[in-house]
Amino acid sequence: MTTPEQLDIAVIGDEELVNALRLAGCSRYYKIGDKDDAREDVRKALNELLSDREVGMVMLMEDYVRHVEDLLAQARKGRAITPVVVEVPSKFGTRYQDVRDYYRKSIRESVGFDVEI
Repeated sequence: MTTPEQLDIAVIGDEELVNALRLAGCSRYYKIGDKDDAREDVRKALNELLSDREVGMVMLMEDYVRHVEDLLAQARKGRAITPVVVEVPSKFGTRYQDVRDYYRKSIRESVGFDVEI
């Protein structure tokens, strides 16, 4: 059994986000280009990561959430504790008015209690 310390952190994002998180130590990554089939690439990557028991966290660029909202809802509804999916803003900013509130709610859903940010 893999311990939480041994679980991978994965990223699905554009080249800039992926490169930055690779420098920070992410070994699992999916670079999504600006091509027309980005939707399918994002869906395929997320499906792979959600079913991988070695992945503890998936960092998903906010710009791609619209492509996988159904997968995220399904995963959050009927999944075990991992992997946790965290939406990460792009270089153009975030879609949330109150980012602190978003992360607070996300943490509460993931771990079951409030964490002060």
